[in-house]
Amino acid sequence: MTTEVLPGRRVQLRDFLRTRRARLSPADVGLPVVGQRRTPGLRREEVAVLAGVGVSWYTWLEQGREINVSAEVLDAIGRALRLSEPERTHLYLLAGLNPPVAGAATGDPARLRRVLDGWPSPAVLRDRCWNVLAVNEAARDCFGYDGPGHNCLVSFFTEDRYRDMAEDWALAAPAVVAAFRADAAHFPGDPEFGRVIAELSAVSPEFAELWARHDVGTPVQDVLAVRERGEARRFEKTTLVPADRPDAYLVLYTPA
Repeated sequence: MTTEVLPGRRVQLRDFLRTRRARLSPADVGLPVVGQRRTPGLRREEVAVLAGVGVSWYTWLEQGREINVSAEVLDAIGRALRLSEPERTHLYLLAGLNPPVAGAATGDPARLRRVLDGWPSPAVLRDRCWNVLAVNEAARDCFGYDGPGHNCLVSFFTEDRYRDMAEDWALAAPAVVAAFRADAAHFPGDPEFGRVIAELSAVSPEFAELWARHDVGTPVQDVLAVRERGEARRFEKTTLVPADRPDAYLVLYTPA
């Protein structure tokens, strides 16, 4: 899905491409040096050849003109200009396209483990498909989580202890499915989302019925009501995305 490229973005796109081109030499990208060069960096024609696009088209792009671009072409330009992952995302945004899905995580797992262990209330680290990566002791005690190796959505629908723990499971279930659908929409074609949906639909008619409704909901912060040792407890749930771990979600619970 594309968005309108504002004039400010076109100016930024022009300057960004020019500066990325200027920092490279022909030798950096394996091109021979022919004749004298009046300015440092690659020429537009050289970038166009490396990216496999027309010289005129690339010139228009660098000038910030309103032309249609595709993800494939932007990836080719990114490779030609030796863009880093953050730079490639920046290029997408300036061109008016949704950035590609973030690549492999680079953050320190031990740092997130310390955040989990230091949180006084339940805390869970999960991936984008709701697979549990880590939990703290408070989450084990309060929610009965037993650490990584299970999926939050699958457990919610298939394990009796999670049904019994929820203060009103039937009321919460539609919102849970709607939130999962909203998350899945950010990663179309992701096989892990497809696997979770297919396997859960096969064993849970309740989930299959709710999934067929196509309801969507994206609660940033909500209240979770649970029964712990027969006593009702309520938590405000806040979901954070670590800046250096875009593939992970830190879910923190605070007593309401």
